[in-house]
Amino acid sequence: MTLEHAVALITGGTRIGRAVATSLAEGGADIALVYRTSAAEAEATAAAVRARGRRAVTIEADVSDPAGCRQAVDDTARALGRLDVLVHMASVYREQPFDQVTVEDWDRQMAVDLRAAWLCAQAAAPHMRAHGGGRIINFADWIAASGRPRYTGYLPYYVAKAGVIALTEALALELAPDQILVNAVAPGPIVPPPGMTDEAHAAVVRATPLGRWGGEAEIAKAVRFLVESDFVTGETIRVDGGRHVR
Repeated sequence: MTLEHAVALITGGTRIGRAVATSLAEGGADIALVYRTSAAEAEATAAAVRARGRRAVTIEADVSDPAGCRQAVDDTARALGRLDVLVHMASVYREQPFDQVTVEDWDRQMAVDLRAAWLCAQAAAPHMRAHGGGRIINFADWIAASGRPRYTGYLPYYVAKAGVIALTEALALELAPDQILVNAVAPGPIVPPPGMTDEAHAAVVRATPLGRWGGEAEIAKAVRFLVESDFVTGETIRVDGGRHVR
């Protein structure tokens, strides 16, 4: 797929989302950015897209609500005229002891990470079919892509991201006749989370075979590859510096 004059919808993401948005814009795509609370970050990313000569809109929507998923897709098509690429980055990431996980915690995780990926894809598919195909990129996690949990305290997150991988494969099969290619990116140590200690930062570096954090640009490169490829579908690409092999 060529990005020239394509329209891409990105849900969630702040620092990494901006790198993805600007990379797609540099390829020629117009960008819709969906946010729930981070209006300032979304507007800053939109400004960065416009600075590259492409159109950008921001859309306030809660993808944990099924109506919000439909709204995000329909508002994108209405504002930018079409929809060719869906990048679902929205996610909940929170450490929580097993005994403290509530039904509400579980449902929120599944709604944002997994159910929204399905609902946004379902809403986006007709728009993509109308123009001969499209691309859907979901976001998993390197640990889920490794096939086994490695840390305690992230039960709902791990299960949701494992589900994203299964969903990606199933969607790839369902949508292949429509030339809609569906893949996932599974990030590893890309950017340190806020508040990470120097000791924890160094421990991640030691555990990563390449011996460093990747940086946002590496995720943008992976997304761009999957969007521009015409023969990769149903795949989950780990961008983790080799973390999964250690």
